[in-house]
Amino acid sequence: MNKVFICVATAVLLLLPAAQFAQSKKEKSKKKEETVTTPPEKKPESSIKEYSKVITKAAISDEGLFTVHKVDKKYYFEIPNKYLDKDMLLVSRLSKLPSNLGGGYVNAGAETNEQLVVWQRFQDKILIKAKTYNAVANDSLPISISVKANNYEPTLFAFDIVAFSKDSSNTVIDVTKFYSTDVKAISGISAEMRETYKVKGLDDSRSFINTIKSFPLNIEVTQDFTYNASKPSVLQETESISIQMNQSMILLPEVPMKPRLADNRVGWFTVDQYDYGSNELKSDLKTYIQRWRLEPKDPEAYAKGELVEPIKPIVYYLDPATPEKLRKYIKRGIEEWQKPFEKAGFKNAILAKDAPTKEEDPDFSPEDIRYSVIRYVASTTRNAMGPSVSDPRTGEIIESDVIWYHNHLRSYRNRYLLETGAANPTARTLQTSDEEMGEMMQMVIAHEVGHALGLPHNMAASSAFDVESYRNGTFTQENGIAASIMDYARFNYIAQPGDKNIRFIRKMGAYDDYAINWGYRVIPDVKSPEDENPTLAKWILDKAENPVYKFGKQSSAFDPSSQTEDIGNNSVKASTYGLKNLEYVAKHLNEWTSSVTNNYDDLDELYKEFLDTWSRYVGHVVTNVGGIYENTKKPNQAGDVYEVVPQAKQVEAMNWLQKNAFNSPTWIVNLSTLKKTDFAGYTEKFRSIQARQLNNLMALGRIGRLMDNEILGTDTYKALDFFKDIRKGIWKETATIVNVTIYRRNLQRAYIERMKYLMTEEIKPTDRSVVYYNVNQSDLRALVRGELTALKKMLAIAKTGGINTETKYHYEDCIKRIDAILDPK
Repeated sequence: MNKVFICVATAVLLLLPAAQFAQSKKEKSKKKEETVTTPPEKKPESSIKEYSKVITKAAISDEGLFTVHKVDKKYYFEIPNKYLDKDMLLVSRLSKLPSNLGGGYVNAGAETNEQLVVWQRFQDKILIKAKTYNAVANDSLPISISVKANNYEPTLFAFDIVAFSKDSSNTVIDVTKFYSTDVKAISGISAEMRETYKVKGLDDSRSFINTIKSFPLNIEVTQDFTYNASKPSVLQETESISIQMNQSMILLPEVPMKPRLADNRVGWFTVDQYDYGSNELKSDLKTYIQRWRLEPKDPEAYAKGELVEPIKPIVYYLDPATPEKLRKYIKRGIEEWQKPFEKAGFKNAILAKDAPTKEEDPDFSPEDIRYSVIRYVASTTRNAMGPSVSDPRTGEIIESDVIWYHNHLRSYRNRYLLETGAANPTARTLQTSDEEMGEMMQMVIAHEVGHALGLPHNMAASSAFDVESYRNGTFTQENGIAASIMDYARFNYIAQPGDKNIRFIRKMGAYDDYAINWGYRVIPDVKSPEDENPTLAKWILDKAENPVYKFGKQSSAFDPSSQTEDIGNNSVKASTYGLKNLEYVAKHLNEWTSSVTNNYDDLDELYKEFLDTWSRYVGHVVTNVGGIYENTKKPNQAGDVYEVVPQAKQVEAMNWLQKNAFNSPTWIVNLSTLKKTDFAGYTEKFRSIQARQLNNLMALGRIGRLMDNEILGTDTYKALDFFKDIRKGIWKETATIVNVTIYRRNLQRAYIERMKYLMTEEIKPTDRSVVYYNVNQSDLRALVRGELTALKKMLAIAKTGGINTETKYHYEDCIKRIDAILDPK
């Protein structure tokens, strides 16, 4: 056994080296095969190339803020490294578009986006990032770290670096894709438009970069984009929307303008910043006014009170598309602001010029951010606007384009006839003189330029004057019809037939001088915006007791002294005069439009606007009910900010409404007009505007303010008084045996519908001026229930009287409607 074992063991030992050798050989062979079949890893080739291989001799170059190179079909930016991390403003505009895009309120030159951006280096990329100054803190403070971390800016686009200049001071990137694809941040088609027109996407084959031009401080890009869309605004069979975009990018000043802190007692457009580095116990909201950077050429002369020209005046160019006969009126409208700027110490501060010819400036473009332009838009829209572009760091206005829509003068022709025709013989025609129309345009341009200078609407300016003063020729010629051009006070509708030497068209006012001086006068020897506050506050307090210098927000729907489209300090008196004039116009509307043979289109248009005018005058009176006067003040001024309209004035307004708004309109429904313009719908026309004002009167916000009055004392108009007065007035026929006219029947049903709404709907606030009331836990439902119960009893008695069948059926129907509200099945 041992011999056998030894022999076997010896054999195994002898074979083992051979097996190991064979295994080793196989492994080596395997490794050799792997080495042969697997190529060595290569380092990725860098996208950064030699400058000359990217920007070749074939390049067409344009030097400016960045040098722009076009090589074949590609565009490159050569960015000086000194401009990395510098604040720039990127403004996107539509320069060409199809008609009716956006419902008619989007036009050539319309801004679609405005954002502050910076170009940053990250590894082998250049990023363009959006930036905000909404939250700030001085970089020297520790909290600035948190401000940056909690306000991280989005990256709009990332570009590969493709080359460096020979001295490495400039970085080259390819911007072709950024400007030729559908980048949402700079798109001209909003999300709403994409939904409305069923936009599927950009068609690359029909989209391209048109031009890129570089100037010392800005770059201008034009792009032609075509989108596939199932429901385009026009030419639907094409299933396409084509637009031309203009992208402006401008370097913001290295030394920002010294900002001026806003004060809500003077109206200005503003920019907000939350300063986390302040000593307040919260982030300190700083609000700066938006204004142009006007600095005197001669500071010493300016300090002495001499009129001095600014270093850089505000210049507006007229759109080359502007009709020749209108140019002088537009220029006058722009330069109406020279006098207010003189009050601020500047002469020739604002200038109007014709656009340069191609020979004078081949690069001029209305979309170029270097030029402020009065854009003339071929559109059926009736409107004008005064937007501007500003530096979000300081509020400095960089550029502005005032928009004038071609058909807007028609609105003024119509309102001139309707609102002044009774007292103003020259307005009694559809062929208003060029001089009168020109003056109207001049004042509208002045209003819109006021916006572009930084001023918002001032709806208190029209309540600065006594109603009777509008019938005085001397007063109106000197003061116009409002204390500011920034109010929506368009015409003098108070003056009566026989009043002499009346001015009917608005003009600049004393508030305009005051506001421009407050915002633009240079205050010497101040180091910070806060240092200006004592002087600015004194200027306000010096004028605080004079209503001419009061500012009223447009959103103050509860303040009778701060309404839109009104004039005078007493809306009951003003609307009484207005309706007298409107009644005169109603009798003569056919006569004043009869010389025009256009199938009564003008008469139809004017009658519709006539009804709207009636509704406006009524609405001005409605605001007194549940009204609150807002007197913006600071803690160092006596008196309350909010003051309830006196009870007597509210009752006067309610009585006026019952007499003038809710009675049968024998003169408003003019059958001689309606039979020429409509085959039906006569009663519906008036029902709709009557119901609109009844619903306005019975708005939740108004009722809520009346409910608040219960805690304010005895001399207040309360919600219960309000509901009783409405019921007794709207349903006065139930107190006597009298038939109800069709107009009143319609109005009474509108009342029940409104009460149903107040009784059953979960009502939410409709705008910022409405305070939310929990209707289920307030007195509202109890008041409505009580009033409907009382009305049902009145109707039950009234239906048994000697009334006609229509009235009886109407009362019975109303009882059924009330039952359905009080006891829904």
